Amino acid sequence: MDSIFIGKSANGPEALNLKRANRHGLIAGATGTGKTVTLQGLVEGFSAAGVPSFVADVKGDLSGLAMAGSPQTKTHEIFAGRAAEIGQTDWAYKDNPTQFWDLFGEQGHPIRTTVSEMGPLLLARLMDLNEVQEGVLTIAFHVADKDGLLMLDLDDLQAMLVHCGERAEELTLEYGNISKQSVGSIQRSLLQLRSQGGEHFFGEPALDLLDFIKTDDSGRGVVNILAADKLMASPKLYSTFLLWLLSELFENFPEVGDADKPKLVFFFDEAHLLFNDAPKALLEKIEQVVRLIRSKGIGVYFITQNPIDIPDTVAAQLNNRIQHKLNAFTPRDQQAVKSAAETFRPNPDIDVAQVITELKIGEALVSLLQPDGSPSIVQRTLIKAPASRVGPLTPQERGIMIQTDAIGDKYDDLIDRESAEEILVAKAAQASAAAEEAKAQAVAEKEAALAAKEKAKADAAAAKELARQQAAAAREAAKPSMAEKMVQSAARSAATSVGRQLAGSLGKSLVRGILGSLFK
Repeated sequence: MDSIFIGKSANGPEALNLKRANRHGLIAGATGTGKTVTLQGLVEGFSAAGVPSFVADVKGDLSGLAMAGSPQTKTHEIFAGRAAEIGQTDWAYKDNPTQFWDLFGEQGHPIRTTVSEMGPLLLARLMDLNEVQEGVLTIAFHVADKDGLLMLDLDDLQAMLVHCGERAEELTLEYGNISKQSVGSIQRSLLQLRSQGGEHFFGEPALDLLDFIKTDDSGRGVVNILAADKLMASPKLYSTFLLWLLSELFENFPEVGDADKPKLVFFFDEAHLLFNDAPKALLEKIEQVVRLIRSKGIGVYFITQNPIDIPDTVAAQLNNRIQHKLNAFTPRDQQAVKSAAETFRPNPDIDVAQVITELKIGEALVSLLQPDGSPSIVQRTLIKAPASRVGPLTPQERGIMIQTDAIGDKYDDLIDRESAEEILVAKAAQASAAAEEAKAQAVAEKEAALAAKEKAKADAAAAKELARQQAAAAREAAKPSMAEKMVQSAARSAATSVGRQLAGSLGKSLVRGILGSLFK
């Protein structure tokens, strides 16, 4: 099998060459023109060729790929008639091997990644940060890498932002300004992301991309269906997740060049959500991934209502094109019709701009790459009927599929191992304990110093009192006793009496001497 039958035109069968299927594609058309049936038939063709695929199920009806169609459905007559009309003699109802996924873990196995794997660019897009806030977020990632801190979930990111805010003065000198206002703004955006269910997307076990690249026992490619109906309520989460997935496929898959068939085909429904309000840096990343991922053996197919929703730089990479009816009621519609008509290789027998507005349900203008790599001339084509169920599974059917698929319960239980939050909390606890210990030690030292001071003061007072007492005792010891006092008193009295007598004798002698001298 070297091609996938798409439908029949006036020129004959139109088929997608598997060797050129990794050159990407576009399925476009207004609501209700048959895009979903075309997508379903294309996915069935890839599965039959042994090529796994990943499909974003926005409306919930692609889950029918897991079950065979039934002759009892109201569409049976239409599909059987179409198969007969285009000569599809081997058409029969059949199912496809499927795996169901859901970011919220409700309608399929959870898909998770880590904050570190997501990276600051996509995370900034997810949280709608401005350039300054994105710069602060990038610094947080760099510090986490430098310090060996794993950021697995949003709790880790929040703890890391707090950590950077506390070290703002230090980190600003090394990496640039980190203001508390910017950190606060990021924290508020993080809170909004949580409210949208974003926390379900981050954690472990993280998705192993090899679980997408599987075939069943009969060699059919497994169809990975992402339940995106609830996810669509958060368009930024939806688009950022799918862009992350593309980036991971690009970064982790080896180069294979132009293989005989793709390793994986990626279908991106409601593709305009990927490009709405996307900053230039993000658009450049999308363009780079789409341009280079084909060499990894991966084909990317965008499904959108209006082809002009796809930027020119990306649209230029979409070589396989299936264009359903477009309305031309408004100037923008008319521009889309003109733009779509100009992208096809002209067919002299078809006025493409006119035919685009006249196509019936199930019809499309088709131009596919030929084996030599050139685009085929655009043909008005009646698209083949799907073989699987058109419409959603019941909850019971989906539950059985989830329980019995090859993945089992590998991703169903969340694992919370030690990462940035736990490490930073432990460090903060250690720092707090060390601070408390230092504080207690300081208080103890202060009390000890005060006690020593009081003791020194008391010792000084005691020494002073002792000296006073000793001095008083010395004075007391130096005082004469009563007997000594009596002796001393008697001695003084005797001395006084003798002194008087001597003084009297001396006085008389002196008087006699003086008077005698006068009377000679």
